Amino acid sequence: MIPIFYAEMKKNMAATQIVDFELIFVNDGSSDNTLESMRTLARMDNRVRYLSFSRNFGKEAAMYAGLQSATGDYVAVMDVDLQDPPELLPSMYKTLKKEAFDCVGTKRVDRNGEPRIRSFFAKMFYKLINRISDNYIVDGARDYRLMTRRMVDAVLQMTEYNRFSKGIFTWVGFETKYIEYSNVERQAGKTSWSFWGLFKYSIDGIVAFSEAPLAIASVVGFITFLIALVMAVFFAIRTLIFGNPTSGWTSLVVIILALGGIQLLSLGILGKYISKTYLETKRRPIYILKETDKDLRDDE
Repeated sequence: MIPIFYAEMKKNMAATQIVDFELIFVNDGSSDNTLESMRTLARMDNRVRYLSFSRNFGKEAAMYAGLQSATGDYVAVMDVDLQDPPELLPSMYKTLKKEAFDCVGTKRVDRNGEPRIRSFFAKMFYKLINRISDNYIVDGARDYRLMTRRMVDAVLQMTEYNRFSKGIFTWVGFETKYIEYSNVERQAGKTSWSFWGLFKYSIDGIVAFSEAPLAIASVVGFITFLIALVMAVFFAIRTLIFGNPTSGWTSLVVIILALGGIQLLSLGILGKYISKTYLETKRRPIYILKETDKDLRDDE
């Protein structure tokens, strides 16, 4: 896939009339021949650079590493599977040059080719996070975007370990224009994102940019306490005035289970925030490099 992406990029960079550019590939612990393809291209073209991680650190770490290594005045983030159409780059570049924007992002107007259940939950995620967070994330926005150097520098100041780039790109501010396009299916291979992986990624995004779950847990706990108080008064009055003893273990079990469920849910939400804080305090590196194009060129 990488040689095909390289050919497409060369063609589209020629259309932008930019001669001085660099392509930075990030090998996120792939076990196939990805690294060898990167080495081959780096030997052929000195504008090709690569970073190879010591293991899989995830998409977010790969994007951060790429942005850290980029040296240009304008930086684009793209997937190599050609789901991010390279032919949009010339118009994105012209927009940044001629208009007062710091970023040109891309937004899918449809999700053709994607399972319906996945599209449904994606839409629900955007609706939810935009309702509970002050950080607005555009529905359908891709990570594929072209940014000015000052915006890239701002993103790099966000050195948190638990990263959610869609939120970070919005949080740092800057004027952004979105270009719409129809969904493009990947040219080869299958996505490594499972439904469960996307679900966990969505949870990470919510935890990173919203405190609403903690507030909801607190409100639910308070409402539950009020209901319990009202019920206690009701049963006490009924017993003392009407001599009607409280009975029915079924209702008691249901109430205990309901309260237990709410408590476990609240503990789970609280635990998620604590675990993220714990990981941040360790200050582990976001990624570890095993090899770069510099090593290759030093050996030759």
